Order: sequence, then structure tokens, then C-alpha cells
Amino acid sequence: MGVSRRNCLIFFVLLSFAMSMETISGAVTDNLSCNFLSSPCFGKKIKCPTQCPLKSPSDPNAKVCSLDCASPVCKTQCKYRKPNCNGRGSACLDPRFVGADGIVFYFHGRSNQHFALVSGQNLQINARFIGLRPKGRTRDYTWIQALGVLFESHNFIVEATKPTKWDNEIDHLKFSYNGEELHVPQVYLSKWEFQEKKISVERTSNTNSAVVNVHGIVEIYVNVVPVTKEDSRIHNYQIPDNDCFAHLEVQFKFYDLPSKVEGVLGRTYQPDFENPAAKLGVAMPVVGGEDRYRTTSLLSADCSACLFVPGENSRNNNNVIVLVLPTVGMV
Repeated sequence: MGVSRRNCLIFFVLLSFAMSMETISGAVTDNLSCNFLSSPCFGKKIKCPTQCPLKSPSDPNAKVCSLDCASPVCKTQCKYRKPNCNGRGSACLDPRFVGADGIVFYFHGRSNQHFALVSGQNLQINARFIGLRPKGRTRDYTWIQALGVLFESHNFIVEATKPTKWDNEIDHLKFSYNGEELHVPQVYLSKWEFQEKKISVERTSNTNSAVVNVHGIVEIYVNVVPVTKEDSRIHNYQIPDNDCFAHLEVQFKFYDLPSKVEGVLGRTYQPDFENPAAKLGVAMPVVGGEDRYRTTSLLSADCSACLFVPGENSRNNNNVIVLVLPTVGMV
């Protein structure tokens, strides 16, 4: 009888421990959902995988839990919150793009000019190119220095500021919304957003990395990097000593992009698009379109192929800006 009671007690202790562990595990596992009606996942709560249980982990280098609200398969997955320069919808380097079809192509543009990357009826994303043309070159070497985003009657700019010498501990990101500069604390996971949640900016590291979310339309992962001396040596950029040409690495995730869409990158999202880069048969295919996609400024939608139509001005005195500081461990 004593042995039986002891076994029962051991079983009870083990059961209690297991239940407490499940509770602890459940307490640190996020559930994600999509908050816009057009998403196939709207109204559903999807549990995060054990490999990445949190959408905002305290470690900025850890994978995060993510839910693709545009996918018909409502399943969370692990990913990094930095641009994947080999992933679809990315633009990095001397601009190297990866289209919606997964095909890599280059678009050089011109230094100190602006080009429409994406233009649809509800969204316009322009890029400002910076660069230089060493003696003997027939074209500019170029990089994306800033993005201008137009939606409804609003505009948003994210840009890389110009340093003489690169220091990764110094922040080189600058944000502005409807003409007013935003100040997002240089703390991992600090966040700026409108209370009505039409747009938000969240830092994905203390400095130089962020994600911009125009809710229900597009998510933009942004990283600021320099052109290094090694890059300059390999590609013969001939970068001067007083400018490291800090620029943006970006990756876009679209949630409400119309089938009728234009832009250097946007055209690859057309249902019947045939990428000319696939036919060139060269290692570094360069596509044109400068005349079709050139805009007069970072916040203009006046290129010959542009489709953006500004919505009614929804700004009013009830809009409230919220600044959210992280509640997890700061890095």
C-alpha cells in the first residue's frame, strides 16, 4: 500500500510538472493573426512554431515568428526581420533586383534621379538613386539611397543619411511622414505608429535596420549599409575617401497589390509578365525602362507608366501618434 501511495504521489508530481511546463510554454508562444479583410487568414489565430515562438524576441539576431497574410495557407514560419537580398521582392547592391518570379535583374538608373519601383492604383513606391561615374565609364554606378511611399493621401520617406566614415553603431536611418520628421528611439523593437494603425515603423536592431508596415498593403524591410573599400576594389567603383555611399537594402512583401501594376519591380507582379532578363542569357542581365519609370521627385507619381491615384485626405484632428518602447529585454 505504501509503495502504491508513493507511486501515485510521484505520478501526481510529474503530472503537475508537465502541466506547469505546458503553461510556461504556452505563455511564451505567440499567436499571430491578420487584421485586414482581404487576407485569407483574417480572424484566425495561428500559433507560432517552437523553433521561433515569438514575433518580437529579445535577441535581434534571432529568427522571428511570421505569418504571410497574403498566402492561402495560414501557417506561421520562422524568418529574419532583415532584407533577404536573394529573396523575391528585394533590391540591393548596385541595384540588383529579384522579381516576383524569382528572376534576378539589374536596373542602373541614373545618379541623383528618381524612379518608380512600384506603381499601382493604391500604392506608389519611388527610389532615389545615388552614385558616381569614374573616368572612362559610360554609365553611373548607382545605389538606392531613399524610398518614397505614397498611399491614400499620405506619404512616407525612409532614407540613408550620408556619413563620411561608416560606423555601424551610429544610426543612419531617417524617417518622415507627411513632411514631418519622425524620431524613433535607437532601441531594438522601439516602434512609431498611428493609433489607427495605417502605418508603423519598428526598429529591428538598435541602429540601421527597420521594418515599415503600411497595414494591409505592403511591408518593407530596410537595412542601411556602406559601400566598403573591398567592394570598391572588386568592382572598381573608385569610391572617394570622404563618402562611403551609405544606401538601402530593401525587401518588399505586398498584401494588396492590384494585377495592373507597373514599376521597375512592380511589373514583375503582373499575372502575365514575361521577364526580359530570362531571355538575355547573361550572368548579370540589365533591363531598361528609365524613360518609363523616371519621376520628377521622390514623392511624385508622374512617370509615363505610373498608375497611382491619391485617395481622399483621411487626415483629421483625431489621428493620434503612438510611440511604443520595447517591453522585452533591450539589446
